[in-house]
Order: sequence, then structure tokens, then C-alpha cells
Amino acid sequence: MSAHTQTAEKGQNTTLLCQESYVCSGTDEAIFECDECRSLQCQRCEEELHQPERLRNHERTRIRPGHVPYCDSCKGANGNIMHASTTGSRQIAAVRCQVCKINLCVECQKRTHAGGNRRKHPVTVYHAVKAQEQEEEEGMDEETKRRKMTEKVVSFLLVDETEEIQVRNEEDFIKKLDCSPDQHLKVVSIFGNTGDGKSHTLNHTFFYGREVFKTSPAQESCTVGVWAAYDPVRKVVVIDTEGLLGATVNLSQRTRLLLKVLAISDLVIYRTRADRLHNDLFKFLGDASEAYLKHFTKELKATTARCGLDVPLSTLGPGVIIFHETVYTKLLGSDHPSEVPEKLIQDRFRKLSCFPEAFSSIHYKGTRTYNPPTDFSGLRRAVEQQLENNTTRSPRQPGVIYKALKALSDRFSGEIPDDQMAHSSFFPDEYFTCSSVCLSCGCGCKKSMNHAKEGVPHESKSRCRYSHQYDNRVYTCKACYERGMEVSVVPKTSASTDSPWLGLAKYAWSGYVIECPNCGVVYRSRQYWFGNQDPVNTVVRTEIEHVWPGTDGFLKDNNNAAQRLLDGMNFMAQSVSELSLGPTKAVTSWLTDQIAPAYWRPNSQILSCNKCNTPFKDNDTKHHCRACGEGFCDGCSSKTRPVPERGWGPAPVRVCDNCYENRGIQLDVAELPSDEEGGTLIARKVGEAVQNTLGAVVTAMDIPLGLVKDAARPAYWVPDHEILHCHNCRKEFSIKLSKHHCRACGQGFCDECSHDRRAVPSRGWDHPVRVCFNCNKKPGDL
Repeated sequence: MSAHTQTAEKGQNTTLLCQESYVCSGTDEAIFECDECRSLQCQRCEEELHQPERLRNHERTRIRPGHVPYCDSCKGANGNIMHASTTGSRQIAAVRCQVCKINLCVECQKRTHAGGNRRKHPVTVYHAVKAQEQEEEEGMDEETKRRKMTEKVVSFLLVDETEEIQVRNEEDFIKKLDCSPDQHLKVVSIFGNTGDGKSHTLNHTFFYGREVFKTSPAQESCTVGVWAAYDPVRKVVVIDTEGLLGATVNLSQRTRLLLKVLAISDLVIYRTRADRLHNDLFKFLGDASEAYLKHFTKELKATTARCGLDVPLSTLGPGVIIFHETVYTKLLGSDHPSEVPEKLIQDRFRKLSCFPEAFSSIHYKGTRTYNPPTDFSGLRRAVEQQLENNTTRSPRQPGVIYKALKALSDRFSGEIPDDQMAHSSFFPDEYFTCSSVCLSCGCGCKKSMNHAKEGVPHESKSRCRYSHQYDNRVYTCKACYERGMEVSVVPKTSASTDSPWLGLAKYAWSGYVIECPNCGVVYRSRQYWFGNQDPVNTVVRTEIEHVWPGTDGFLKDNNNAAQRLLDGMNFMAQSVSELSLGPTKAVTSWLTDQIAPAYWRPNSQILSCNKCNTPFKDNDTKHHCRACGEGFCDGCSSKTRPVPERGWGPAPVRVCDNCYENRGIQLDVAELPSDEEGGTLIARKVGEAVQNTLGAVVTAMDIPLGLVKDAARPAYWVPDHEILHCHNCRKEFSIKLSKHHCRACGQGFCDECSHDRRAVPSRGWDHPVRVCFNCNKKPGDL
């Protein structure tokens, strides 16, 4: 670093020149400064001037970069001081006059160059202050230099009491530490009970007593959350934590936060100020070791892979120094000099059944304070010795430290219910595992916290029990299972190969089906007139699954026949309304023909009554005889009786006068309805059941479909009265904005967010139906 700069507008040379001009005529660069000659000398002048015997012992100093000479004008011919303000001391030059070729202090410059032509002389300005500081540092001992390096260190809040990181990103973390991004660091943290002087210990161990971490004589804890500071002397990040056994609202979160700090630390100081070591110390370290191995080892490995860190995060825990301060009792092991304190510590762990296997080492350092202040020199030496050991924990860049803390905070975060706490342990599993509980059996999930963000499902080691409320059974195809495959199947309204209307008719005729993707339809609930067996005893295996909050049930009612019929009615009503200029009777006749049995005469061919030959007008209603299938007016087909030979019975149905009188005539076997015709017959029955409603919709929409939606909706659909806004865009529903159900997830959406069409086999919709935007993006079958 240059100690002087030139006047900007003059461009003069800032090199110090020889002031003797004995050999070089003042043109060579100065190499030495002779204190007794009081001049700067070049190499040649210095050799010639000091050849005489009486001058050889002059004290000469080699000029280094940034050197600032003394003022030349402060001394007379005999070296006498020219102005009284110096009080006999030599002054450091502030400028050098390039014309006069002399060095001047501030007062001499004012005295000699304040007026006349000398005011315009170009000068070179020396940074005397920096030069003095450099000289002062050169004269300091090592301890003083270290103290000076820590004078500007300040601490900052790293994590608050709610486990929220208070630095924005990696760059902000490095900026607050005030260190280089490429600097390799270690992390030292401190733990202990509240009021034991943890902050005071860090201030005296690392920062020579400066209050980098706040201390207070008040009863309230002065350290809330986690604070950090950078020690430039030892190249470590020093972390201060909130004390144990203190008054806090978020006790569980505070305790979990301590283990996160421990996980990123290379060295942990456990500070205790008591005449004897308490069991809490051993219990804390033992529980911390168990939780570290169980939850954090795997996460640190995953963080290394996920963040692409070139420096591996050691899965072996930090080293521990137990700093024990006593007043009236002897230190551990002092009664038996032959016994090592660390051996006594291990014996104490073993007696309490606590095994600190995660820690790379455990050391004991004690001090007995007869009279304050506490002596921290022994702790300081122990810390420096452990920091020099890079066998298991090597230094890493500050960015790696931040990424590790961020990954642990993202994984293990969230509130911890008090009713799930196991207060017998400092670090129970509930602090780090998922808080979800099975709704059926009450057992908890054993996965890590926030595992759902990575798409990992809930899991429990215990078996669940069946609950009728949640119907938590899962069916798998028995035939596929015997072939080595496990294929889940669900009961549904119709097979995937059936058309919507035919599937609806078959459902009414032979009940629901169970369809395997490999084996096809393996079961129909009403396949036979009697003697139908339960599917569990014949074609499927049953497994009981856990019911986790927020997940769908298993064998939900996928029999969506009512909703299919309602959708069809709604579609037809909208179509008729849009085509209201056309004859509504033609639409009704067409619909009737679609679901009519094969032996009925089509409406388009019925122009007059088959008995009285009265022509049908637009407003007249045509009636089919259920026995012969011909068309009649209302007067010629007003009688009713069962027609079992056509499948109409035992309830009476409409027949014509001729068939009513010939009720004893039986049909041939060939005329009996087949299975396909029977399905069509059921469709007609369903059509008759809703004929009045459909007629009202076609004419005046007198009966709103909303009155029957809740009765027809599948079990997994969210009820209409609970849907206030679109599940995706959050728009509120109104008269102008209709609500629609996604057939996959059952949530309510507006038309814009659910206009996609896709089959949903898992819900019994084998043909394209309405699905929301989010479900449509899912890969594979829905």
C-alpha cells in the first residue's frame, strides 16, 4: 500500500529521492534513511558518506514501501528545532515540495509556503496518519495486535426465538460476518443454563472482554434467539444461544433450535457454574447425541447432495468442552491426580445410561474462582487446541455454513403441539418428526418434518385398524397378487368399456363393478338374481391403511350413477334452452327413443293412435303400451297392470285396452328380454322416473337442479354450501359465476379453472369428464 499520493493535476513523480546529492546529484531513488544524518540517501551516497570510521556506526533504516520521512525544515544546521510546537520531537512530514525538493510538516508548510510564489509549488501529500498506524502496529506485541483486530467486531441476530433465520441469503450472512467469502472458518457455539454467564464467557474467551455479546444484570434473559459474530483472530464464527431452564413461551421450538446450532458447530462449549456437575448436563448431551444421530446425520448427507457442496458436511458431531467453574469445591479429578477428568465424565454418562456417541470428543476444563474475575485463560488454550485439530471437522467457507443451517431450518420447522411432547427427554422425536396422526388408530407418522414438500408420503411402523367412519380398506386384485403383482382396484358404477348411458343402465340392472386393469371386470354386485357373494371372499384381497389428515379416503363411494344422470339432465336442459326456437316435443321424442326398449315403435313413426286413429298434434302426448309397444293416446292407454313377461313388474304400468283384455296371453321364449335389452329397459325405467323433472326443465326450468345436487354428489365432493370461492383463482361465486366440481379432487372451481376434460378411473369416471387445472397437470392416470 502506497503511503503517499501525488497532487492530481501536476503528475509529479512520488518516488522518494536522495536528499544528500553527494554522489548522485539528488537524482537517484532514496534507499536508506540515516537517523543521525537526518536525511534520505541513495545506495551510492550512503556508501560514500559512511566510509569514514566515525560515521560507520550511524543508525540507518532501509526505506520500505509507504515510508514517510521526517520534516526537513524542523531542524537547523545543528539539528535545532525551529518551532516550539514540536517540543523537541521530530515531526513526520505531511507534504514534499517538488520544486524545493524538501519534506515539510503541516506547520512548516504554512510557515514557508503560505505566501508568494511558493504557494504555487506542486506538492506530494503523505498519508502520515496511516504511516503512523503502520509504525504503531509494527511496534505492537502479538497480544496487542489481536486485541486491535477484534475492536470492530459486532454481533448480529442469526435466528430468532421462532426459528426464523434473520439473514436474507448467503451474501447477507457473509456481509454481517464481515469476512471474505473464500475464508475457511469453523463454528464454535456455547450452551448452558440461563444466568451461568455464557455471553460473558464468549466475550472474554474470544474478544478480550469487549461486550460483543450483550450481558445484563437483570433477571430477564439478555440473549433471546441465536446471535453470531466473527472472530478474525482465530477465523471462527462464534454463536451465542439462549439459556436452558429459562422462562420462554416457545420452549419446544427453543430446544429444537439448540440442536440445529449444535449440528452446524465444530466445537461446543457447555458452560456450567456450579460446585458440582448436575445430571441435567449429562442428560442434555446424551439426548442431543441420540437426536443428532437419528435425525440430523441423514439430513446433513442429503444437504451435501442437494446443494452440491464441494466440502462434505461431516456426519460426525462436534467436539465438546465442558467448562466447569466452582467456588467452594475442588475441580473434577483433583482428589485423584492419577484419574483423568474425561474418564470420570464417561463413567458418569454410563451410570445415567446416556451415551454421547455422536460427539467426536469430550474434554473437561475447570477453573476455581476464589476471588473474581473468572480466569478464562485455560478455556482459551483448550479452545485453540481443539480448533487446530482438523482430523474430523475441517474448516469450510461461510456459504457452506449458511446452507447447512438453512437446510436444517427448512426441514425441521413448524409448531409442536404440547399434547405430543415427551417431557422426559430434552430432544424427543416429536421435535423432528412429522406431527400428523392417523385418524383411525391414532399412531403418529415417523417421517421427518415437512417431508410432504418433497412428495414423500406419510408412514408409520405400526399396523392400522379398520374404522367404519373412514372405511380405510384397500382392495387389491387376488388373481394379480397370485401372479406376483399388487394391483389396487376400487368399486365403481360402470366398466371402462361401457358408454356413459349404457354403463348407467347396466349399473341399475346388475349393480356396481370391480374392474382390474389386467383382468378386466372381476365382479358385479348383482350379477345373479340371488346368491351374490362378497368380493372379499372371491376376487379381492383387503388391506387396512392409515388415514392421514388431508388425504382422501380409500374405498370412497365411487358409485356416481346419480351424478351421471344429473349431468346428463343438465346437459340436455342447457342444449334445449340454447335451441329453444326448435320444437321441444321433437327433442323429448328423440330422448325417449334413445332409452326405449327394442320392441317399442319409435316416436317418429307414430303419427296417430293405434286404436282410435286420432292424429297426434304438436301438443299431444304419445304413450307406449308396455305390453305390445305401440303408440296410443291417453284415452286408449289409461289402464295399468303388471307386464312381467316384458320385465315390467310387479308394479302396474300403462297398457292399451287390447292388451289389458288379453292379459292371459303369454309371450314366446324368443320374445323374452335379453341381458342387453334388460339393460335398456332399466334405462327406460330411470328415464320415466325423471320424466316429469325433465319436462319441467325443458319448458320453464321450474325445478332448479341445485335442490338435488347434494343428494346426487359423490362422497368425496365438497358440499356446495361449503364452496364460497374458486379453489384455484379464489374468485367468489355468485349468480353470474357458477361453481363446478373437479371429478378428480372433488374441490369447487369456476369454469375457467376447470374446463379441461380427462378420464378419472380411480373415481369411477372412465370417460373424459371435467377436471381442474391442477389435476390435469398430474402425470399418469388420475
